[in-house]
Amino acid sequence: MLVHNLRYACRSLLRSPGFTFTVVLTFALAIGANGAVFSALDAVLFKPLPFPNGDRLMRLTQSQGDGPPSGTAPIRVEDWNRLSSTFEAITGFYTEDVSDATGETPEMVRRATVAPRFTEVWGVAPVLGRGFIEEDHHGQPLTVLVSERYWRTRLGADRNVIGTQLRIGTGAPRVIGVMPASFLFPDRQTDVWVPAPIDATYAQSRALSWYPAIGRLKLGATLDEARANLAVVQAQLGAQYPETDANLRVQVEPYKDGIVAGARGSLWLLFGAASLLLLIACTNIATLLLTRGAERRREVAVRLSLGARPGRIAGQWLTETAVLAIAGASGGLLLAKAATGALRALSSNVPRLDEIALDGRFVLYTIAAVAVVTLLCGMLPALRSARGVLAGEIARGNRAQVSTRQSLHWWLVGTQVALSVALLAGAGLLVRSIQELGRVDAGFERAHVLTFRVSAAFADMSGDNFPVFQQRYATTLEALAALPGVESTATTSWSPPGVPTAFEQEYELPAGRVSPDVRVLAEERTVSPSYFATLGIPLVEGALCRLGGGEVLVNRSFVERYGRGAELVGARIGRAQLPAGATITGVVGDVRERGLDQPPVPTVYFCNLAGSPTPFVLVRTRGEPDAVVAAVRAKMKELEPLRAVFSIASLEEQIGDAFAENRLRTIVLALFAGAALALACLGLYGTLSYVVSLRRREVGLRLALGALQGHIVGQFVSKALRVVGVACVVGLALSFASARALQGMLFGVSATDPVTLIAVVGIVVGVGALAAFLPALRAARVDPMRTLREE
Repeated sequence: MLVHNLRYACRSLLRSPGFTFTVVLTFALAIGANGAVFSALDAVLFKPLPFPNGDRLMRLTQSQGDGPPSGTAPIRVEDWNRLSSTFEAITGFYTEDVSDATGETPEMVRRATVAPRFTEVWGVAPVLGRGFIEEDHHGQPLTVLVSERYWRTRLGADRNVIGTQLRIGTGAPRVIGVMPASFLFPDRQTDVWVPAPIDATYAQSRALSWYPAIGRLKLGATLDEARANLAVVQAQLGAQYPETDANLRVQVEPYKDGIVAGARGSLWLLFGAASLLLLIACTNIATLLLTRGAERRREVAVRLSLGARPGRIAGQWLTETAVLAIAGASGGLLLAKAATGALRALSSNVPRLDEIALDGRFVLYTIAAVAVVTLLCGMLPALRSARGVLAGEIARGNRAQVSTRQSLHWWLVGTQVALSVALLAGAGLLVRSIQELGRVDAGFERAHVLTFRVSAAFADMSGDNFPVFQQRYATTLEALAALPGVESTATTSWSPPGVPTAFEQEYELPAGRVSPDVRVLAEERTVSPSYFATLGIPLVEGALCRLGGGEVLVNRSFVERYGRGAELVGARIGRAQLPAGATITGVVGDVRERGLDQPPVPTVYFCNLAGSPTPFVLVRTRGEPDAVVAAVRAKMKELEPLRAVFSIASLEEQIGDAFAENRLRTIVLALFAGAALALACLGLYGTLSYVVSLRRREVGLRLALGALQGHIVGQFVSKALRVVGVACVVGLALSFASARALQGMLFGVSATDPVTLIAVVGIVVGVGALAAFLPALRAARVDPMRTLREE
């Protein structure tokens, strides 16, 4: 029976190529889009981390009281590892961009300095050579592990590479091992790993905290047990080292949660949108199948009269639907493959997105989707066809009916329109949010600014090297400012303004300047004195700070929150790592340092040429920044022949890349919404065309009796618009219900923004009216005499 049904279904569908192509294409678009988003959701949220027993990896952070979490000190990582009873091992690391002069031309390489137990925690061993041992962490000899990518591209995939000496940063380590290609270190750009010297002076400081600590739970240990155990351990350390550890709290969370937390909301939003698109497609196809079933009522009646069972008829319809769904899913697989590549290109900074794979899980999901859409699309048409009425059905045709009600068709069309309105509302709000983000007053002039970084290491600016390091950047800024087309130059540490980042510190102000019960919390930035002129940030009060003078600037928000009417210019400000304090010399305008989507916050600017090994160099140009890129590269090669220039881009590009996730969800949701609206209009057009065909004789009679064509058109269009109007109301209600999920992703616009919602309704009504007008106009132009003769 199944083979017979399949043969009959294929013959029947081949006789209707237009219908078959439309349904298969609809299935392919919906299943492909849904599958692509599922593959991203699966790779980022559902799959375990790509490490052995990755669910046992935990992220360990510390905080001062109820302050924000931060990294920890190397010596504290050793203490936690030694005293904890719930972890197999705990390690830490930090990364930096350094010069690799191993080849003919210096290149930037991402280097990770790792604490002991590196390979034990990650559970990955080198494929060539060995991992780090205790002697490596005492600095003799200098050793390095390299990635498979580095081994292949920089070392020629030489299997005798062990013992090869590299020239990385200021050292010349020897290769002791090659990590496998499957080793996906948290920072995917990292290519070399070096052991952290645990006996170095700076590694013994409990006040310096920069390690992200990672621990592997013992088999059988739970997260709650680990949290309780480390709380006891830290309490012991607090009693032993009260000055640095007494007020410290330890947070333990699954490492995977910390990685994907920021992307979870966006991915679920896109998956919800893709699922709605799939539901709209199913509704659309169900409408087409109902129409096709109505056209084949005579065929079904003949088969029933010859003894066919209703169950056999229903099975035949479900088989046809399954054939269409399978064909559509086959095309959807190809579409999903292309879509996953587009997802990676649109948002390279979404964590784990490079792990997307159309694997067995994706195939199982696609099979499940085919089964679900077959039932959703085919069950109702199958039941209606099997419930055929024989009495007089063979003797008469559909065209003999003067009129008929097709309420089910209109219900399905209304469902499509309502879901389309909900999708369009979400897409419209995200588009408005992007527009508002582009119009925001950032507090600085972002046009005509080129940014780049120069590879270096923390060792280059430590101890006695610091004055030399500062002088290098002074020379660099002066030389770049003299280039043709350059107006001014400056530096800023960690990230350019407008790029989301946070580095909040607690400060102390003199007694009487601020209430004793107020915690002075502010963002900290290290910038050159020319930073403000280069970016057009106004000086509101006082004077700019000078290099090496122990001077800082604060912004207007700092004064408004903590000044309380007191004069802060000339006051001393200090913090834990700055026991001598610094003098506030002036007040500058507010800048959105934490990102364009965040309001200005109190900020303290320390005046220094380089507060980190690889600060961003800002070059204000008279024309487009791209015009001076070649000159800047040539000058940097002349000044720093052994260092690599990287991350070179305009400031606007840097800010745009930082909001790539916003752009991803906006573009994808807009595409889904556009496809949903197109399907809804196609359903409206098809349904009205079907109704017109059923009422063709009625229309002919009315025209023969003197009815006006405009009245006929208006009647059909008004019927369609009544359905569209009710559906728009339902769609708006759905958008209101989902407002909370969308609110945290918007900027400068409410989730119930009336302008956006009115525009969406206007678009849907306008497009719906056009889709209804065409079949209505065709109905009004029929020849009455010809229509009546056909009967």
